[in-house]
Parts: sequence; C-alpha cells; structure tokens
Amino acid sequence: MSYHISKPSVFLSQYVKQYWAIEDCLPIGNQHIQRIVPNGLMELMFYLGDKPKALDENKPLLENTILSGQQKNYYDIVVSGKLSLFSISFQPYGAKLFFDIPSNEFFDQNIPLKYLLKGKVAELEFELYESVTFEEKIEVVEKFLFSQLQNRAREYEVNRIVNSIALINLSGGLIDIDDLSSSACLSRKQYERIFAEYIGSSPKQFLRTVRFQNTLREKQRNKSINLTELAYTCGYYDQSHMINDYKLFSGKTPAQYFSECEPYSDYFQ
Repeated sequence: MSYHISKPSVFLSQYVKQYWAIEDCLPIGNQHIQRIVPNGLMELMFYLGDKPKALDENKPLLENTILSGQQKNYYDIVVSGKLSLFSISFQPYGAKLFFDIPSNEFFDQNIPLKYLLKGKVAELEFELYESVTFEEKIEVVEKFLFSQLQNRAREYEVNRIVNSIALINLSGGLIDIDDLSSSACLSRKQYERIFAEYIGSSPKQFLRTVRFQNTLREKQRNKSINLTELAYTCGYYDQSHMINDYKLFSGKTPAQYFSECEPYSDYFQ
C-alpha cells in the first residue's frame, strides 16, 4: 500500500486543508472493512479504481466521485480489489466556497459530484485517471478548484466563520455558542443559520465532533494518559459522558477504540 499527503498551494490553503491518496490492491477474494468516523471536515473523494461499498444504506457510494458532508456518526465501507483513492479535505468552512449550495444540504450524506456540477465531472475524472503521479493529480484538482472559486461567497460572512473556527480550535471544542455568536456580531439564531450554511452542521453538532477529535489528539500526544484524565482534560463532565460520544462517533468505547486503533486526529493533524 502507498499513502501520500500534501498541503495545497498557498492561496488555496485558505479553503483546502490537504490532499491525500491511497493506492492498494487486495488479493482476489479478500476484503477489508474500514470504519469512517466524523472528523469535522467535508471531503471530495475520487475513486479511480474499484469503488468500495458502504454498509449503511443511507450513505451509499453511488458514483466514483463523491462529496462527503459532515457526518453525524460512524459508518463502515467494504474495500476489495484495487483501491485508488484521491481525496480533497476542505477546511471546515471551505467546501461552501467551491459549491454554491449551503453545506448543510450535504449533512450526513455522500453526494455524487455529478449532481452538483453537470458536464464537468467526466473530464475531471478522466484527467485524474490519466495522471500518473500524486503531484500530477494535485495539478489537475487545483486547476479545477481555481475554476470553481470564480463565484465566491460574501467575504464578510466567510471572515466571521473563519474567526469562529479559530476560537473553536483554540478551545478544543469547549466554547459556548452564545460566545461564538457574540464574537460574530450576530444573534444566536442568525449565527446558527450562517454557521450551518458554511460548516455543514449545527454549531452544537460541530463542537461535539471537534471535542471528540481533540481526545484523539490528546491521546496521540500522550499515549500514557488514562481515560479519566483524558475525559477531564478534554472537557467532559465525566468518563461516561466521553464513552457516550465514542459510541456515537466510532461504535466503540474509548477502551475498545484505543486497543484496536492508533489515536490520530484528522481534524487537528
């Protein structure tokens, strides 16, 4: 298996967090079940080889190019054959700047890109398929992303949300929604509407996801920290409160998760 990851160009880094790709080939008849957990990021995924199958019938992978919205909970995909995946991970607010549709329309869904951009997807997929190296694929998607930025949203609203994300990240998800709306100079109702439009979920849902991702970051930093310390460090009332979030987001207790998976935060990496 080969794995690649890269930052975007300087200008696009305002809106794109990273590009990553996996190339793998499982022996005939073999398959692997991969659990997808909420990471606070929307992603545009290009399956250039065999397409996995989602076990959750509510989140099917209907096409080879999928825009994945903010996720409410975990789901599993079955990988078999030749996996060739290239993915664009957007900044939490970034996808809205490329697709002129409120991001909450994609909440907890995997949407084929061809439903959003008629006439462009086949050519984009072909260019990616013909690109041999990871670097060539980045050139293709950056050209596409620049073309999509021609109709950018109102800058002042973007700046409000960028500031909110900075406050959320600094607090590890432990900040009151009223404080965020006050910082944005909006009423709570206005703020929640604009936040959902750009981020793709409600502030409450997003804060919960970020706090979960923060536990992964803290455990990654300090492997010896016990679960009680981890819960209090990351702002949970008690360990049982953290356990409930882990069951929702990963389908496992924290003890099960860390015994089976390396702690790693896609959001905070």
